[in-house]
Amino acid sequence: MNPTALRLIVAAFFIAILWNLGTALYYMMHDKGAGDRMAWALTRRIGLSVLLIALIGLGIATGYVKPHGI
Repeated sequence: MNPTALRLIVAAFFIAILWNLGTALYYMMHDKGAGDRMAWALTRRIGLSVLLIALIGLGIATGYVKPHGI
């Protein structure tokens, strides 16, 4: 897989994570604690974050992603 595709996948994950974070903020401000929508949005955000970290770790382990030092 080429590096551009990997960057696009990671960027898509970041956009989805930020979208869910913004959605949770919106639900927090408008629902005033009356529903579970905020909790579900935060749960999706955490799930996407864990999945992104796992995929990056798997990519490093298999050699698709090559980490570099500073």
